[in-house]
Amino acid sequence: MNPEVTTMKPAPSVAPPASELDVTIIVPVQTVYAEVEQVVAGLGGELDRLGRTWECVLVFDGVRGGAWQKAQALVAQHGDKVRTISFENAFGESVCLSAGIERARGKVIVTSPHYMQVDPVELGRMLAALDAGADFVTPWRKPRVDPWLNQLQSASFNWLIRRIIKGEFHDLNCYLRVFRRDVLFDISIYGDMYRFLPVIAQRQGFRVVEVPVRHLKEWGRAGFFGVGVYLRRFLDVLAVMFLTKFTLKPLRFFGSVGLLLSLSGGAMFAVLLYQRYVEGQGLYGRPVFQLALMLIVLGVQVLGFGLVGEIIIYTQARNLREYRIERIYE
Repeated sequence: MNPEVTTMKPAPSVAPPASELDVTIIVPVQTVYAEVEQVVAGLGGELDRLGRTWECVLVFDGVRGGAWQKAQALVAQHGDKVRTISFENAFGESVCLSAGIERARGKVIVTSPHYMQVDPVELGRMLAALDAGADFVTPWRKPRVDPWLNQLQSASFNWLIRRIIKGEFHDLNCYLRVFRRDVLFDISIYGDMYRFLPVIAQRQGFRVVEVPVRHLKEWGRAGFFGVGVYLRRFLDVLAVMFLTKFTLKPLRFFGSVGLLLSLSGGAMFAVLLYQRYVEGQGLYGRPVFQLALMLIVLGVQVLGFGLVGEIIIYTQARNLREYRIERIYE
């Protein structure tokens, strides 16, 4: 991983001191076709109109090409208001966001995709929601402009998440987000968890608000995605369910799964015993007998995982905190 890289001498800085910056825009760049000029011009121009001081951190995830050259031109044009971070290899969007947030100087973080997905004017409404008391503002694109099949898949994904977390998020796939910088002090970003930041922030006790925004454009393929994509989404949903419901109660999750497996194997074994001693059928050469034993053993093992998890939680309970204190009145 390389440190910040700028190959062109920047113009004299017009950015205020770090303590006075209002907003840091973080843009993960994962393609040479990224529209970095439009993003900086759109979001930066809107922040200028709103009278907010800002900077933009462009995080290049192992890519160069035309987008990199455009970014260097923006550095030369804007000085310290635009900075670049370059990775030698691709590490994923979560790492890009983490690297950008570590070097952010603004009190408010705006994350944006590498193209103008949402009308930049909507940034004003999202910041207003933050000023009104929210800690995290997430968008809801309506109406959508992408193909109906993509909309159907997105709606199904968000519907499933709402059923699991008992929340009201309608568009976790839109990444123009606005949140206070201290939100990330209590949240770790890893893997594909950037997609579920609003869910995790709400779980930690932050005030999360969803704001309808005008959808301009969508990047990527249309139609059904590959089997691998659906499999990863299923695992992501499973991870969110565990993180939001069973982080401090692992035995409830593993215990439920383990009991289900063991009871299933036990029921099959009971039927086999009935057939053996009442109906006189033999057990030799019957695969269902081996399956029943395997389910019982697997269930006991999964239950053991839950017990080990409970022991870990018990021994580390003093260092764990699943709540957030907003203010203490004395």
